[in-house]
Amino acid sequence: MMERRRMEAALLVLLLGHLATALEVPLDLPQPPTITHQSPKDYIIDPRENIIIHCEAKGKPHPSFSWTRNGTHYDIDTDPNVNMRPHSGTLVVDISRERAEHYEGVYQCTARNKHGTAVSNNIFIRQSRSPLWSKERIRPSVVQEGVSLVLPCRPPAGLPPPVIFWMDNYFQKLPQSERVSQSLNGDLYFSNVRREDSRNDYICYARFPHTQTIQQKQPISVKVLNQAPVDERKPTFLIPTGLSSSKTVLRGRVLEMECIAEGLPTPHIYWTKVGGDFPARRTSFLHYNKTLHIANVSESDAGEYSCMAKNRLGVVHHTIRVSVKAAPYWITGAPRNLVLAPGENGVLTCRASGTPKPSIRWFMNGIPIQDSPKDVSRKVEDDTVIFTDVQIGSSAVYQCNISNDYGYLLSNAFVNVLSEPPRVLTPANKVYQVIKNHRALMDCSSFGSPIPKITWFKDSRSSTLDGDPYILHDNGTLEIDVAQAQNSGKYTCVARNILGIYENHVSLEVKEPTRILKQPEYKVVQRGRSVVFECKVKHDTTLFPTMTWLKDDGELPDDERLIVDSDSLTINDVTEGDAGVYTCIMNTTLDQDSASAELTVVERPEPPTDLELTDQKKRSVQLTWTPGDEHNSLIQKFLIQYQDSLHHRGHWHNLTEVPGTKTTAHLKLSPYVHYTFRVLALNAVGFSSPSSPSGTYKTDPAAPDESPTGVQGYGTEHNNLVISWKPLSGLQSNGPGLRYKVMWRQQRLGSEWTQVNVANNSKFIVSGTPTFVPYELKVQAINDYGDGPEPAVSLGYSGEDFPVAAPENVHAVVLSSTQAEVHWDPVPHHLIRGHLKGYKVYYWREHSLHKHHPDHMGKHILTFSGNHSHGMLPGLHPFSLYSFYVKVFNGKGEGPQSPEQQFKTPEGVPGLPTSLIVTNPNLNSLTLEWSPPREHNGHITGYTLKYHTVNNSNELGTEEELALAANETSVTLPNLKYSTRYKFYLNAKTITGPGPAISQEVVTIVDEAGSASPFANISSSVGEDGAVISWEYWGPEKNIYVEYIVDNSESEEDWKRELVNGSQNVKLKGLKVGLSYRVRVVAKGHHDQPPHRSEELLVTVPAVASRQVDIATQGWFIGLMCAIALLILILLIICFIQRNKGGKYPVKEKEDAHTDPEFQPMKEDDCTFGEYSDNEDHKPLKGSRTPSNGTVKRDDSDDSLVDYGEGGDGQFNEDGSFIGEYSGKSISRDTAEGPENSEAPSPTNAMNSLNSFV
Repeated sequence: MMERRRMEAALLVLLLGHLATALEVPLDLPQPPTITHQSPKDYIIDPRENIIIHCEAKGKPHPSFSWTRNGTHYDIDTDPNVNMRPHSGTLVVDISRERAEHYEGVYQCTARNKHGTAVSNNIFIRQSRSPLWSKERIRPSVVQEGVSLVLPCRPPAGLPPPVIFWMDNYFQKLPQSERVSQSLNGDLYFSNVRREDSRNDYICYARFPHTQTIQQKQPISVKVLNQAPVDERKPTFLIPTGLSSSKTVLRGRVLEMECIAEGLPTPHIYWTKVGGDFPARRTSFLHYNKTLHIANVSESDAGEYSCMAKNRLGVVHHTIRVSVKAAPYWITGAPRNLVLAPGENGVLTCRASGTPKPSIRWFMNGIPIQDSPKDVSRKVEDDTVIFTDVQIGSSAVYQCNISNDYGYLLSNAFVNVLSEPPRVLTPANKVYQVIKNHRALMDCSSFGSPIPKITWFKDSRSSTLDGDPYILHDNGTLEIDVAQAQNSGKYTCVARNILGIYENHVSLEVKEPTRILKQPEYKVVQRGRSVVFECKVKHDTTLFPTMTWLKDDGELPDDERLIVDSDSLTINDVTEGDAGVYTCIMNTTLDQDSASAELTVVERPEPPTDLELTDQKKRSVQLTWTPGDEHNSLIQKFLIQYQDSLHHRGHWHNLTEVPGTKTTAHLKLSPYVHYTFRVLALNAVGFSSPSSPSGTYKTDPAAPDESPTGVQGYGTEHNNLVISWKPLSGLQSNGPGLRYKVMWRQQRLGSEWTQVNVANNSKFIVSGTPTFVPYELKVQAINDYGDGPEPAVSLGYSGEDFPVAAPENVHAVVLSSTQAEVHWDPVPHHLIRGHLKGYKVYYWREHSLHKHHPDHMGKHILTFSGNHSHGMLPGLHPFSLYSFYVKVFNGKGEGPQSPEQQFKTPEGVPGLPTSLIVTNPNLNSLTLEWSPPREHNGHITGYTLKYHTVNNSNELGTEEELALAANETSVTLPNLKYSTRYKFYLNAKTITGPGPAISQEVVTIVDEAGSASPFANISSSVGEDGAVISWEYWGPEKNIYVEYIVDNSESEEDWKRELVNGSQNVKLKGLKVGLSYRVRVVAKGHHDQPPHRSEELLVTVPAVASRQVDIATQGWFIGLMCAIALLILILLIICFIQRNKGGKYPVKEKEDAHTDPEFQPMKEDDCTFGEYSDNEDHKPLKGSRTPSNGTVKRDDSDDSLVDYGEGGDGQFNEDGSFIGEYSGKSISRDTAEGPENSEAPSPTNAMNSLNSFV
């Protein structure tokens, strides 16, 4: 039956034409009361402070307030300790004269006006309590080691419950572990005790959070005995007891379950949920897994939970059945206020749930709805009140009360029947700013009854804004999900209902986003250096950004080493404390962008410490150390050095290296050394300082382990043998008395070894040996402790002597005019008498075959190392006779020479002709003369002459060629072009071919009678920055320049020159205005030829070339000057009239009545101008400087008549002559000029000059 009624109510709601939504009614309109603030339902107060019970409400008219206490009316006027705040229902209880507990109880506030009544929750007032611990005698706990123990706390019941913790006499928290832990009720549990648990200061503390007080229990003493060992045992639960238990928790609260077990060894606790999983984000395990904590419990958390205690002797289980109850809670939210227009329909819904299922009761204006006046427009259906066709006067406040065994919900919702035209509550002309590509929201908060319909328009109102990209929300807000620049503009919000229309205008500005273009980068910097983080930003130009730097998400340190610029952060003299993450944040009023980078500060590592020698053996030791601080740069390797204090005290030598990951090295040692070790660490920055030296480790002496190296045998004379070797170092000697056993014998069968002991030397000389004979050599190291290992045999030779034979069958093979190859038979080895080093060929040029007289006889030597039988002679002269011989040489020197031989080189190409000159140049012909080559290199068979023309742009004409006889040394070339440049090439030739050519350039002579100038169309153009001269030129010369001179200049030496870089125009700068110049273009040819000059061009520079405006020609300036002149003339006339009437004009009259030192007005009685006193009491004129003598120097523009008189005291007669006395002495113009008068005269100075005149 109930379900059927619910279905009918739902259908009725669907048939209602309009469902009003919750609206915020403006306070200037009639409305029932609304509770805006109230104290919590369970209100625990501090008994030391006044009690404040809040109750605030709004309404139109403003509501009045009343209270009930414990269900009956509470008359606050009868209690002098209770006051109600003005315009409020809040109660303030003064507890200075009455105990707070007197006011405990259940309070409820009522707010009413003529449109309805709203009520608050039931507010349960209780004072907080923190009672003392009851006194009790606590006996010491004496237990056997290994058993379990529980120390009870049993704190006094407080309101709210206290927080429990255990500490000792020194207020230090007692350590807890998996073995020792505190339970939820505050007791301290020991799964098993140990001897270290013995102490007499186990103290339980209770902290009462509301009053912030702490109570202390009497200390508990625990003594653990060790008389007989306790056997190990499997776990058993201390709490909870039994195999199972149950627990009830309310929805939304915290579920805490604990399992504490005893056993030996200490058991571990494990949790599971039977048939399900724990809620991952709401579950935590506390107190060493002994407590299961589930926050914000829901119905799904009901079920069975199992805790298991386990050690190596066994397992025990306990099951906890959890049931979840629920106080009433809203399903769709509390009922909302209804604003209805006359004739409209509406619904109030009060939908909630709970466990067990709650009951629902409706009230109207605080009275059960069934006891309220009947209203045909109202119908109650369980959790719904339906209103149809409401009318004016039906306004009221409805209360919905939902309750079960675990709590209640009380909600007020009014029904306000109004008839109001629409209004927009959003401020007019509001400007919304949003970043491009972000969401834009423009509000149109409105009110009206009936509820207004909202429409939006943009700019021209061509159409309503509905559909992409616009989203219109139910509350009137217009949304643009991704704002773009084209969305900027003016928007109009229109609210309309049947009673009217209201418009509101807002604007939207879409701004460019703030972006960091160059982000700071990760930096690794060495301590003491500087680092710069860049942060370059782009932002909208209409927004004002602010740059903020953070270090490790906090403010930058206040340190002058950190310099913040507009787009960078500089850190000078970096320290290790500067390491961290630096973030630049660019904020605007609308958005921000940020970027971070890490700074790593590195430095050379600290030296290793704690060097220790272990595993000491005769020939080895193990060295260990502790690395120092690596300063943020990984240690790459360790370098181990040693000092031999026995042989080389103070000298450290590298011994070995180990990777940076190791801190131990196994060192191989040598005998008879007093070792001291030190270690250096290397990272990317460099080596650390050396560590402190280790202790000294001395190795015992022993026979040498190695033989000398580098054993050699050689002779310094032809009859000796020098045996040398590299001596052993002190480290290699292995003991005292180091010496060497030197052994030698000839390398032939039957030779016997000869030996000798040598000390303190590294060579031994054997005398009387045959020349250059091979010897076998051995050098063995021995000391006082024995002989070293048997040495290897080395081969050496006794001393060398000069070779006794020359190469035979020496001859030459000519390969070309410049190369020949010499051949010889090698000298037999026994005749060389030493190590063959090679052969030397001595050769020289006897003479040229062209001229039969000797040339320079300098010899050339070519050395061919090794056992060669031929060699090449390069770079020979053609057509020449050469002589040569060959020698063999060894380490001692050269042998005898071979008989001299000769060879001839064939003809080659001739050399360069010695000279080529031009003579007798005419208009169309010239003569060339030359000298034969210095090097003929054969018989000259003739000459070849080639020539062609060359124009001004270096283009070549057609080449002509002429063959000349060998005996010719000149030639005349006719039919050449006049005034033309020619280039000539001449070379000689032999039967082998032509040689290199000599060249020459020349220009034929200009035809003075009939030839035209090479220049034409010379013109000029005068501009602001100079004169441009242009021309045409077809001559051969390349050196072109422009000459110019002032027109009336008489000296030809005043011509100035401007070079031309291959063009046919040039700009002449620096010409003076108002002058005329003669200009000509010049082409300079060969140094022995006259230059070509163009006709002279007259160029005139205008006198006025500036565009600046002359102020003296401006109309306003002329008018101003005329007005000033007229004013001065009128003043002069008036003053002269007054003077003729007998007035006097003292020049030095003081004007004490006027305090302005910059301007003195004209006197009314005698028409004179006030004057500046020269006394010390008055300041000098502004704009002037006062000399040290007290006089005021005048500018040259101050044309006082005194300057033109004969002395300083001039006078005029009655007809207007000067009769006044000029203040101050006359100063000549020469002395008046100087730095003091460098400033322009002020208007006061000008008026002072006028005063002197009149």
